Amino acid sequence: MSLWERSRNVAVIGAAILVGTGLAVPGPASAAEVEQIVNGGFDNGTDPFWANGGMTLALDDGRACVDVPGGTANKWDAIVGQNDIDLVAGENYRFSFDASGSAARSARAVVGLAVDPYDTYFEQSPVLGDTQHYEWTFTASTTTAQAQVAFQVGGSPDPWRFCVDNVSLVGGVPPEVYEPDTGPRVRVNQVAYLPQGPKAATVVTDKTDAQPWKLADKNGRTVAQGRTKPRGVDVSSGQNVHTIDFSSVKKQGAGYTLTADGETSRPFDISADVYTKLRTDALKFYYTQRSGIAIDEALRPGYGRPAGHVDVAPNQGDGDVPCQAGVCDYRLDVRGGWYDAGDHGKYVVNGGISVWELLNAYERTPGLRKVGLNIPESGNGTPDLLNEVRWELDFLLKMQVPAGQPYAGMAHHKMHDQNWTGLPLLPHLDPQPRELHPVSTAATLNLAATAAQAARIYKKYDRAFAQEALAAARTAYAAAKANPALLAPESDGVGGGAYNDAKVSDDFYWAAAELFLTTGEKQYSADVLSSPEHTADVFGAGAFDWGNTAAAGRLDLALVPNRLPGLDKVKASVIAGAEKYLAIQRQHPYGVPYAPPNNSWDWGSNSIILNNMVVIAAAHELSGKDKYRDGVLTGLDYILGRNALNISYVTGYGEVSSQNQHSRWYAKQLDPALPNPPVGTLAGGANTSIQDPYAQSKLTGCVGQFCYIDDIQSWSTNELTINWNAPLAWIAAYVAAL
Repeated sequence: MSLWERSRNVAVIGAAILVGTGLAVPGPASAAEVEQIVNGGFDNGTDPFWANGGMTLALDDGRACVDVPGGTANKWDAIVGQNDIDLVAGENYRFSFDASGSAARSARAVVGLAVDPYDTYFEQSPVLGDTQHYEWTFTASTTTAQAQVAFQVGGSPDPWRFCVDNVSLVGGVPPEVYEPDTGPRVRVNQVAYLPQGPKAATVVTDKTDAQPWKLADKNGRTVAQGRTKPRGVDVSSGQNVHTIDFSSVKKQGAGYTLTADGETSRPFDISADVYTKLRTDALKFYYTQRSGIAIDEALRPGYGRPAGHVDVAPNQGDGDVPCQAGVCDYRLDVRGGWYDAGDHGKYVVNGGISVWELLNAYERTPGLRKVGLNIPESGNGTPDLLNEVRWELDFLLKMQVPAGQPYAGMAHHKMHDQNWTGLPLLPHLDPQPRELHPVSTAATLNLAATAAQAARIYKKYDRAFAQEALAAARTAYAAAKANPALLAPESDGVGGGAYNDAKVSDDFYWAAAELFLTTGEKQYSADVLSSPEHTADVFGAGAFDWGNTAAAGRLDLALVPNRLPGLDKVKASVIAGAEKYLAIQRQHPYGVPYAPPNNSWDWGSNSIILNNMVVIAAAHELSGKDKYRDGVLTGLDYILGRNALNISYVTGYGEVSSQNQHSRWYAKQLDPALPNPPVGTLAGGANTSIQDPYAQSKLTGCVGQFCYIDDIQSWSTNELTINWNAPLAWIAAYVAAL
């Protein structure tokens, strides 16, 4: 399936033609079309459709209707469906029906496997009202004679009525063409440029020679003008583009617009103040991700909810969690912490890198000590950021194996539901059993690194906690050295992400670095100096993430005062890494410091771009050179709208921003009673692997930047996570401090 870009320019890339209107238009009918549904119009009663959950499927004015009971926990607790449907892998299908529902409830319309493990091949969750026609096209990934069309209508606290008619699943149809609405062809940072910073924009055009541009203020007066710089075809998007540099404009104001090649950009500001708010919003995200505590509506209007996983039915709770069968014979109290992403799981390796980055931001940016986050602990004498991170640190410490048990001192890799849950599902309504998963060397070293880091940072505010954290870090590090190759398996991905990692030399290096920086002890400096990571180039296409942590150790060694031998080389390596990212950025027509091999954009590419910018910002601190500051500001433009899709990837920032990140409780797209993600939430971003069925149904054949869709079903391009918001907060804090 080709991806289409809204533009007057037509750029041919292989078989993909980039144009567009923003509408999904089904292709013409095919003579080979075959209907897979029996009696979809209910002309002969309701058979072979069925209903579960104690519901009775009956005809009402030619439609099949059920009275859905209230009080069920999951969508699949109440289903209308038909089984024994044939699917052929690689075949295109058009799935359509007419449906209505009382009380503006959503129905999860699924084409999937009718037997265990109940794989989903395609799904949508329209919010129902008066009778409406729904229609989508998708490509089957599997050949089976045991497929099912199902309408999952449970999960509502109140009863409601669901009716459906004209159910159809037609095979042999042309693939649907998805056309993202990318708006005006002049792409800008839709939020703000700093008065003293660089200011650049990208223009999508079929012109090959320089074009005139003008910058207008909110009253339409021209305040600057010039000519564009042709850049040719941008590999990351397949577009022919020009760039505009208007850095000479320094006057603050709101509502500026750029016009070039007959198109006018979305409005933006030139302001020194806006990033203070983004810094705070990106950090306030973590309170609403908390597990084990009620979210106070007074503190977060629109986001209040009961405490999740505190042993109150239907939760089975986190207060006394057993291991997976055969893993251990003890149980742990692992209440608290942050829900990792859009699911209800809690993962040590993702929590670890998130904690490190937030504490690193605190250590690097004095202004963060005074930032108020409006959380329950505010005003207790400890900075709010440390209060928030402590919520996760306490959970990480609870994941450590107690003394006297096998693998004592190691950390369990993760803790989550026994099986995957559906969307939407508030944390306190999750009925699944919770399980501790096996210990891992990587998780143990994450605990060692972050607990050691916490020991030096919290010492001023809570000496007892700092001592506890350091003791846990020492114990964890020793346990990891005794068990250096306990790796989390890729196969452990039911009910939660696997977070498998086959390389742990980076984690050893990071943990040794943090222990050395906190204690100054020679045993840890010796491990740092003997690590192969210490002299390696740790700044690859992506500097660091949960699976690549050597750069975290390198950055702290370079920036936290210490007496490690050869420190000048450590600092020089950070500057060399930043130079690498600046060189990539200078070649990129969208100003992105990221160019993955083969234009294969990673899962969570937005966080990778931001983490590369953290390295650039570190070089600014080490050298004082403005080119590094400018590189950070230019990279931030991409996140906030200067990209191929012309969208800000941060909820609530910019005229058009991501709103429907994948989440079980920020799920307004599926249930109008629930909110969108909080303002200041980062979307994962372009991912050329498009692993989820929804993205595959829309984006197959996409090029680089176009492999993203703002839909709650697209967990591979549009999820939110604690470790993705961390670099957003870090960079926003850095820019606010400028």
